[in-house]
Amino acid sequence: MNALSRPARAGHARSPEALGNNNIMDALNPQSGLKPPIDPAQGLDRRAYRNLVLLTCCQAVGQSCNTMMFAATGLSVITFYHRHDLANLPVTMQHIGVMIWVFPAALLMQRIGRSIGFRVGSLFGMTGATVMCIGLYTANFLVMCLGGLVLGYAVACLQMYRFAAAELVPLSYRAKAISWVTAGGVAAAVIGPSLVRVTHDLVMPLYLATYATIFILHIIVFTIMSFIGFPSVAASTAAAPAAEASIPPRPLWEIASQPRFISSAMAGMLAFGTMSFIMSASPLAIVGCGFPHSEAHWVIFMHVLGMFVPSFFTGNLIGRYGTTTVMSVGIVLMLLGVVAALSGMAEWNFRIALTVNGVGWNFLFVGATALVTTCYRPNERGKAQALNDVLVFSTTATSSFMAGFLQDKWGWQPLNWFSVVLMAMAAGAVLWLRMQRASLSPVR
Repeated sequence: MNALSRPARAGHARSPEALGNNNIMDALNPQSGLKPPIDPAQGLDRRAYRNLVLLTCCQAVGQSCNTMMFAATGLSVITFYHRHDLANLPVTMQHIGVMIWVFPAALLMQRIGRSIGFRVGSLFGMTGATVMCIGLYTANFLVMCLGGLVLGYAVACLQMYRFAAAELVPLSYRAKAISWVTAGGVAAAVIGPSLVRVTHDLVMPLYLATYATIFILHIIVFTIMSFIGFPSVAASTAAAPAAEASIPPRPLWEIASQPRFISSAMAGMLAFGTMSFIMSASPLAIVGCGFPHSEAHWVIFMHVLGMFVPSFFTGNLIGRYGTTTVMSVGIVLMLLGVVAALSGMAEWNFRIALTVNGVGWNFLFVGATALVTTCYRPNERGKAQALNDVLVFSTTATSSFMAGFLQDKWGWQPLNWFSVVLMAMAAGAVLWLRMQRASLSPVR
């Protein structure tokens, strides 16, 4: 047993150097992260709590914009465009935008810091919302797709909030920090659909005021970000232990070839992809069944609530039962959502299916994200996080596009049967994670 992997004795706090070394070993030790260690010597100070609260507020407001895009785009496009099977293409372009922008955004943040990087994302959000307004007002489908592409940069930054949260706290608090910031989506579940209901017919054409509201929300995010104390690039470099500074970053292929990175990224991809698949199609399916637009807004509200309310306790569940156990429960819940969807086409079938789907997504995705953060060192974070999100949103972009197409061609129930295949693949990824854990000796 070497000094880097030796735990501190009971009653003795570990030195900063030892804690830094432990973080190094975390990226090299495939066993770590499956059940986060608890170190009573590491607590959260007042500043860390304040930063997490402000970052959670940004998550709430930023996620509201994303929720409004899901709830409004398909329904706004069909008001003027005859190809209903392409109604979700602007949302798909947003996901493609995430794939295009995530590497530049992540590398920019690693170079100039999170604070400026996130505010650049808000500027892109304002620009994208403006383009969406122009596209809808002029009934130009291609301009709306361009708006979605620009908004992809803002969403790429939004998805990095969870990684930023993990960097603000000690290792033993990572899962909780990710979970707490993700919990900002609870407010988004109220804010987003409520704003869509209030604004969708405020001015003509329908949903024009909705996209204008997205512009205002990005201004709010830009302002809040100014008050968050992210570590500067220079401070992070100066605070790095000597042992860490002496280890050069590994090539991206070496990071990505780790079995734990592969299986964790796969689980995150399939969690987000399946959720997007169901969420994107549900407004079209609900309206197609003869229900009013307000019912679609209500279902999206319940879905987003299901996605983020569990974040208040997901981190605690991971700490108590282990990451793969919580992820397995998430898969079971998403399958139960499919059962509810296949049981009928009434309002409550949609509501229950989307709510349970959201809870399952939370368990699976938060667990996958917590594991991904243990696969790289601090000097590798930009490219590793970017690669993970490229993989996640390539799946999400495909899912959102296929959702509109399959909903138009096949219908709601065949679409849900297809999601069973995606969940079977996710179960395979989680099983692989559990097999990795069983094949390794515990950390000593």
